[in-house]
Order: sequence, then C-alpha cells, then structure tokens
Amino acid sequence: MSAFVPSHTAYTSASPINAMSVDVEEHFQVSAFEGTVARGDWSQHESRVARNVDAVLELFGRAQVHATFFVLGWIAERYPAIVHRIVAAGHEIGSHGYSHVRVTQQNEAEFRDDVSRTRRILEDCSGQRVRGYRAASYSINDSNLWALRVLAEEGHHYSSSIYPIRHDLYGMPEAPRFPFRLDGTPILELPVSTVQLGGLRLPCGGGGFFRLLPYGFSRWAIGRVNALDRQPTIFYFHPWEIDARQPRVGRLSLRSRLRHYTGLERMQRKLERLLRDFRWDRIDRIFVSDAQ
Repeated sequence: MSAFVPSHTAYTSASPINAMSVDVEEHFQVSAFEGTVARGDWSQHESRVARNVDAVLELFGRAQVHATFFVLGWIAERYPAIVHRIVAAGHEIGSHGYSHVRVTQQNEAEFRDDVSRTRRILEDCSGQRVRGYRAASYSINDSNLWALRVLAEEGHHYSSSIYPIRHDLYGMPEAPRFPFRLDGTPILELPVSTVQLGGLRLPCGGGGFFRLLPYGFSRWAIGRVNALDRQPTIFYFHPWEIDARQPRVGRLSLRSRLRHYTGLERMQRKLERLLRDFRWDRIDRIFVSDAQ
C-alpha cells in the first residue's frame, strides 16, 4: 500500500489563485484515437495545432491570464515556433512526453528515455527550465508509481499526472485530491481537481467533463473547492477543444465520437466565462518555489 504524504496548506485568501494548464497536442493524437490513427500516419493528417495554440494565446492575452503549457516533444521538434510564441507570451513550458504514449504502455527504461528526450527538446527549444510533467491521459496510477521516482531522477520537480477519480480510461480514485508526495519520493504530484459531494468525488478539472457538462456545474464546483476546501484548483484543456471545424476522424466508436466532438462549438465561450469568474496563473508560480 503506497503512503501518500500531503503537501499543501489551506489558503487564507477568500479568492485563491487557481492553476490553468493546456495540453498541447494535435486533434488526432488523443488516446481514444490510438486504434484508428497510427502514430506512423500522423504526418498524413492536417496539422491544426499552430492555429489552435495561437487562438488559446489570444484568449489568455485578452483575459490577462498566464498558464502552463504541457507540450509534446513531437510537436516541439516539428513546430518550434509554437513553443517560442508560448514563452514570449509569458507562459510556463512543461512536458507532455514525446508522442502521447501512456505510461501504462511503457516499462521503466522506455519511460525514462521518453522523459529525458522530451525534456531536452523542450529546454533547448524554449530556453526555459522544464520543471513539470503531465502523463498522456493521466496514466500514472497505482500500477506504475515508480514513474514518480523516475521523474524526480530526471530533473522534474512536479507532476500533474494523476486524476483521483474512477474512469474507464484512467484514474486513481484512492489518491489524495490535493498536492502530495509519495513517501520517499521528492517529486510533488498535483492531481487534477475534483469536488467532494457527500460520498461522491466528481471531476471538475476540465477536459471533456467541462465540455459535456453545463458551465454552471464547473463554476459551482471550482467555487466550492476554493471556499470549502480552501485550495486552488488545477484545470486543463486542449487547443483542439476550441476548434469546432477540425476534420472528423472516421471509423470511431460512438463513445469516442461523443467524447471528442461534443461541445466543441461552445468551448471557447465557456472558457471566456471561466477566465472571468476566477483568478488563474501558471502552475509553477502557485505550487513550486523558486528555490527548487
């Protein structure tokens, strides 16, 4: 049984600053498409990541919000100008791994190579020290907690790779809801946010849940975490989620189609409301001290 050591303190402010993050990947690189879009065929698909990231940067610029962008190494190698624009706008660069391979599909040596390679690419491209890592599809769980040790050994200071919910594709429902360290491991794990309602733990950290559910739920849930738990929330989305005109991938299951395409046309308006209704900043400024 893993020992989780809490590493958070309650906010005293009535209006905590929440952490905004973006997972930078193409619309065809999501885990749900793995069985349909082969990695070897990625270059044959229309790239829309540059225009979508620019739209996100414009959105943040209007709201005067800074965020953490977890970027695939595959993207940074091919489109370094995207990384340059993110950095120039004052945002943090984090690692999303090289090619969106889930950690559950890697052994320790493969994971270490992936993490090390991606960090070198991103640091060379951005000129920033890359402190943070987010696993593809939140794929660190109780079966591969060794990954947190590897991340620390490879120079990362924090991970945001565990979603403490029960889900058919990912999740670790027994994990703490707020920042923690695995006993004996120095890296700080920052779980994506959830809200507790009685015996229910509900997701409120963004992604498909934010697109599929009414905006009022997210506003209530984030407000509850801030006010009742007195903790900042950690929110995420993808640039492709504001791109309602992205090409449709064929031969998908009904579930995958609904998860990926539902709510795209409403996403930007909902994000605009979210950025107005709460205070936001980069993950490193909220959770990582300059001394680390």
